[in-house]
Amino acid sequence: MKTISAGVFKAQCLAVMDTVQTRRETVVVTKRGKAVAKLVPIGPEDDGILHFLRGKGTITGDVLGPALSAKEWGNSLAWAGI
Repeated sequence: MKTISAGVFKAQCLAVMDTVQTRRETVVVTKRGKAVAKLVPIGPEDDGILHFLRGKGTITGDVLGPALSAKEWGNSLAWAGI
């Protein structure tokens, strides 16, 4: 991860963005020595956390029906003492 000051980033913004895109490298922008922003590459190979399980499982059975039948539900209530 590369670190760059806000002044340098301001002067070289487009070049820094091109570097992030081509090298797929994150750049942290600092102001007075403290990190204030992070420039990260984006693209099709970075699906993020929302799609990390896409295509890894299958749905079996009825996903809309109840998990327990009426008889099983009654038995579970009796077992719990309700």
